[in-house]
Amino acid sequence: METLCSKLDLGHYSMSKPLIRPTSKPYFSSGFSCFNHGRKPGSRLVVPQALDKRKSTPRLKNESPSEESENLFKWVARGVLGFAAAVSVCSNFPVLAETVTVAFPVSHTPEVNTVQRTLVEAWGLIRETFVDPTFNHQDWDLKLQETMVEMFPLRSEDAAYNKIRGMLSTLGDPYTRIISPKEYQSFRIGSDGNLQGVGLFISIEPKSGHLVVLSCVENSPAARAGIHEGDELIEINGEKLVGIDGEAAAQKLRGRAGTTVTVKVHSGNVSGRNDLREVKLPREVIKLSPISSAIITHRMSDGRLSKTGYVKLSTFSQTAAVEMENTVQEMENQGVQSYILDLRNNPGGLVKAGLDIAQLWLDGDETLVNTIDRDGNMQPISMVDGHAVTHDPLVVLVNEGSASASEILAGALHDNGRAVLVGHKTFGKGKIQSVTQLHDGSALFVTVAKYLSPALHDIDQVGITPDVQCTVEALNSPRDLEADSCIMVAERELDIVFNLVHLS
Repeated sequence: METLCSKLDLGHYSMSKPLIRPTSKPYFSSGFSCFNHGRKPGSRLVVPQALDKRKSTPRLKNESPSEESENLFKWVARGVLGFAAAVSVCSNFPVLAETVTVAFPVSHTPEVNTVQRTLVEAWGLIRETFVDPTFNHQDWDLKLQETMVEMFPLRSEDAAYNKIRGMLSTLGDPYTRIISPKEYQSFRIGSDGNLQGVGLFISIEPKSGHLVVLSCVENSPAARAGIHEGDELIEINGEKLVGIDGEAAAQKLRGRAGTTVTVKVHSGNVSGRNDLREVKLPREVIKLSPISSAIITHRMSDGRLSKTGYVKLSTFSQTAAVEMENTVQEMENQGVQSYILDLRNNPGGLVKAGLDIAQLWLDGDETLVNTIDRDGNMQPISMVDGHAVTHDPLVVLVNEGSASASEILAGALHDNGRAVLVGHKTFGKGKIQSVTQLHDGSALFVTVAKYLSPALHDIDQVGITPDVQCTVEALNSPRDLEADSCIMVAERELDIVFNLVHLS
């Protein structure tokens, strides 16, 4: 998941009706301060770690109920909703602020009561940080009231969480979502590089809303079962996945090593297949080392032997940049003269890791990416006095499974003239999410910014078109390099660059 510390700004809030306090239900109050408001943009943005453990919990104060006399629906008819939330909202001037109190009833079910608090937290974070200030052209304050009314009669935590998910779905952004405490723990474990599951990277295809396979971990249960990129997941253990987000589906695939999970997959456009099949997969410990590498020796057009360092980056984990630097430095010590960086089927990960890797290949004060905040302000993220590990010629391989941080890295290297792109047009995810742990251990992913490449190319739902087009059938192993036609194309491009450098 991608995280970016963005400029946060709010408009003026006003109530269309006077507040009438309920007199028959317990209520509590919640306050939002204008955190981050008034921050002056500098020449750079700071990109923190994606696992943001900041707690932005609203203050909650329980108050004694008065005598019960009216039910919830009578309050709604009078324009009043039940639990008291004091929302402190900033105007355009930090010294001016307005506090509005809206009342909501406290659920008598403790589990639902806890999720009510989570709802207010999530609503407030969206209100302050979501990239679209119109909230998909809806009244976001009214949406809180509607959701709280729907949540009040519920009796289970899962049902209450689903109401929050329903509220978030109205934003029209599949990447803004909430995950449960258990799902968040799995997410953190996965970003650290180890998990127990079947080895699938999956994502929601924005246009269709379908869950599709971005890639499989090498030699994982999914890869051994013949599941390929582009396959669509239809069911997991007999449960249809309509309306299920990517993280919830991933959670269903994970589990204790030694157990099994059954998936129904629709395969199309792979070796001419177009079929629906059910596969039983064993769960195993999946080690997500982000780097695999090899040295390719090939003969150049003038007859000389040349060493090319092949580096496959599978995900942008917390260790990816360090491992990449160590791998490239080791290859430099072995006399490598050019490089192929393979980002095919890399679904992304931590934006900070992508930017750190870009700096391993670039010098100076180059712009790595441009971000656009909710107010439409563009801000570059640039290096400061960078020093590349190597200046050897570089080709970057991409395809339709290269998404998010992969596209940021590919765009940074290409637009700064450092690399030639070879392959197929990328996935097209040009949005960045923040990740905030909420008071109950759940986590909210919020799209806080859009990004453009250094040359101001829009990537979202468009992708990056490589300099040289090339497609290849799925390989049995990333090390089956000789059968990969795109690597052969990359080698030819490196020969051209190498010869141009030496002629000059």
